[in-house]
Amino acid sequence: MIVNYTVGGWEIITQRAHGLLAAALASNWNKSVQSHRWVETLIAIAEHDDAQLEMEQNNLLTPQGGPVNFAMRGMELSHCRETMTRACSKSIYIALLCSYHLNFLCKDQNDDASLKAFLNEQKALRKKWIGLLGMTDNDLEHDYRLFEWCDALSLLLCTQKCQPEGRSLEVSKGPDGNLHKLKAVDKEYLTIDPWPFEQDQFTVQCEARSIKQLSFKSDEEFKKNFNECIPELKTWNFKKQ
Repeated sequence: MIVNYTVGGWEIITQRAHGLLAAALASNWNKSVQSHRWVETLIAIAEHDDAQLEMEQNNLLTPQGGPVNFAMRGMELSHCRETMTRACSKSIYIALLCSYHLNFLCKDQNDDASLKAFLNEQKALRKKWIGLLGMTDNDLEHDYRLFEWCDALSLLLCTQKCQPEGRSLEVSKGPDGNLHKLKAVDKEYLTIDPWPFEQDQFTVQCEARSIKQLSFKSDEEFKKNFNECIPELKTWNFKKQ
């Protein structure tokens, strides 16, 4: 889960909600990036974190009793395997994108022998799947660049990373080959430079939960507070400059 400390307490955004926001951003991209597997691409982006079921997990708290932000955790083999099980049950193409993403996320954890073995298995599977789909490595890289770009921008929005005073923040290199930057136009609008979207203006949304209590004695106490919260809708307006 994504955890932000605010004047009102903790703002919690689930990994699944973040994935949905990423897919909303992808849906607004220029139509020229859409492959003939566009629906599957959107599903892969939207559901790439669906194996993260925070309210069914434990170890959700820091030693001080606050909620654990996703960045405090390393990638876990069980999560990786569950992600691929879910992806493979939908389509080889979705599995291909998710496998490539897991490789990207786990690239700095090769000291874990079991995780390294999993990544080697995935590398062989990706080669097999690319052949079965009639794709090239360049096709995969193009589609994954959109996946990773939308994931990156969604995380920047969810973690409140947009800089004040018109300062730019790098998003990622997109499928168009450009390195894009996020910037606040004013208090109401954000923009991306260069502009990659089909429309000159659009809005995306994501649900979040605000929890006033700052520390918890147990995972169960935190989960109870989380489940009793009414989701609040966070909105971001984008426009071309």
